[in-house]
Amino acid sequence: MENDRLVIMRVYYKSTYTYKIFQMFRKEFENFVSTLGDIVFYGLEFLKGLKNKPTTFKEIINQSARFGVSSLPITLSIVGMTSIIVAMQVAGEMVKQGGGNYVGMLIAILMVREEGVIMSGFAIISMIGSSLASEIATMKVTEQVDAISVLKVNPVHYLFTPRIIAGTFMMPLVVILASVFGILGGAIASNLVSGLTYKAYFDSVWFGLSIHDLNVCLMKALSFGFVITLISCACGMAAKDGAKGVGTATTKAVVWSFVAIVILDLIFAAAFFY
Repeated sequence: MENDRLVIMRVYYKSTYTYKIFQMFRKEFENFVSTLGDIVFYGLEFLKGLKNKPTTFKEIINQSARFGVSSLPITLSIVGMTSIIVAMQVAGEMVKQGGGNYVGMLIAILMVREEGVIMSGFAIISMIGSSLASEIATMKVTEQVDAISVLKVNPVHYLFTPRIIAGTFMMPLVVILASVFGILGGAIASNLVSGLTYKAYFDSVWFGLSIHDLNVCLMKALSFGFVITLISCACGMAAKDGAKGVGTATTKAVVWSFVAIVILDLIFAAAFFY
């Protein structure tokens, strides 16, 4: 009798919203810990394999072309549109208030410190990060990764190394080009909206930027490139359950990469500009 009562209470409890919400949060927490563990494990495995030279220079060049050249149009478009929008909102009001000589400085600092690298990171995640994750996830669920292991080749070293190296060292180049493009876009928009001369704009650009800003921008770009490629490859390698798993791995890679670069950006801001 007592056992029957406990069974009924257990069934009733499992049907409540409290239990369902608790289970949802527990599952999400387990997924978070599991994904974080995979990223750390594959990151350490990648670093361990660097001394063995597990890839060729040709493969790094191929991945670099994919990472830099293929993503450049969408990256420049996003950063350029962002700078134009900001300049359209700010330039007219600043010129009215007598602050026209500071418009270029404001746009340049915004592009170099934040918008250039952040928007470039978002574009890279959307185009390249998702591609890396789906590519490796497809190889994993179709057992191509297992075939690589059978050939006595470490799949982490073989697949991760050229992609992470390419992403880490190409990201600063992409960010530099995007920031320059954003500053130029801001100059054109400021001139059209407020009549601010290009000379006044670029004089304030050189007045506002510093070597410190450029150094932080490059360090941030290097870390973003490393983190985006590592997370994308790690999420792809952890894929399972066929085509559904490929979609899940791609989504997870994009979401985790977005969150990671925002957290990194906060750390850099607190460390260098607070």
